[in-house]
Amino acid sequence: MRTQAAPLAPGAPEAGLDVPLWVWAATLGALAALLLLDLVIVGRRPHEVTTGEAARWVSFYVGCAVLFGIGVWVFGDARYGIEYFTGYITEYSLSVDNLFIFMVIMSSFAVPAIHVQRVLLVGILLALAMRGVFIAVGAALIAQFVWVFFLFGAVLIWTALSMVREKDEEAEYRENAVVRWVRKVFPVTEDYHDAKTTVKLDGKRHLTPMFVVIVAIGSADLLFAVDSIPAIFGITQEPFLVFAANAFALMGLRQLYFLLGGLVDRLVYLSVGLAVILGFIGVKLVIHALHEYHLVPAWLEINNWMSLGVIVAVLAVTTWASLAKSQRSTPADEAETRT
Repeated sequence: MRTQAAPLAPGAPEAGLDVPLWVWAATLGALAALLLLDLVIVGRRPHEVTTGEAARWVSFYVGCAVLFGIGVWVFGDARYGIEYFTGYITEYSLSVDNLFIFMVIMSSFAVPAIHVQRVLLVGILLALAMRGVFIAVGAALIAQFVWVFFLFGAVLIWTALSMVREKDEEAEYRENAVVRWVRKVFPVTEDYHDAKTTVKLDGKRHLTPMFVVIVAIGSADLLFAVDSIPAIFGITQEPFLVFAANAFALMGLRQLYFLLGGLVDRLVYLSVGLAVILGFIGVKLVIHALHEYHLVPAWLEINNWMSLGVIVAVLAVTTWASLAKSQRSTPADEAETRT
């Protein structure tokens, strides 16, 4: 990987990280191998994942992500290493918030415990494919039009405000248009048939709830991408780093689901912290666009170290405050929260 320095003029892309084709191929190959390993393990031995097993896998995937970041830092540049780690931390923290929605979906569809990891894995594969398309489109737009930063910034600021307004609302799963369309067009069985997504009954092919819940997970992640992709582009405009940060954040998501379990409910201030982060990145994007149009002074630009520091500090304070509040909660408070 080589770096090049060139100023970004309005309407023109910045010449940045030059990633050879073989590096892309090696990265995609390594990610595919990890996913294949997951598919083999889940396919051969469906089981309910224990906390210890989940902890080992989460440690493994986080370790892989860190090693990749070190490689970017060493063979690329410190700037890109910081951008990758900042993007990875942001995407991973957004994924933790998404886990709560996944839990609500799993509960709503009454997915058998031994099949939960299969649903998550297929959902993650769909998410990787969809986000790959989003990243390609986003990178192409940014390469041609600086004003796209205004659009991305507005999306993030609006999302942040929405998260703050909705933080006290009760989470409840409502089937989206995609899921309703599937139910309307195809016959769906009432019961699960092991891990099968389709089954033949009375000579007619039916979908099973397993297929529908996979569609629900995949379509939900498509909506999550509306804020996560602009957020990562607010940290780095390098498609290679954007894809890698998203891929590593998603690949550890299945195991994180089992590791955190009910702990996600205790992170009561997580949505507030994420709203602050998204709002911060949204403002950063707007300032960056204004700077490229020479409408603000150079010193107003938010650098990579500042971005990393703000994101880490917000997540640390949010986690500490959430756990502190959880410890102070009385059993009556917890019972009221569950109801």
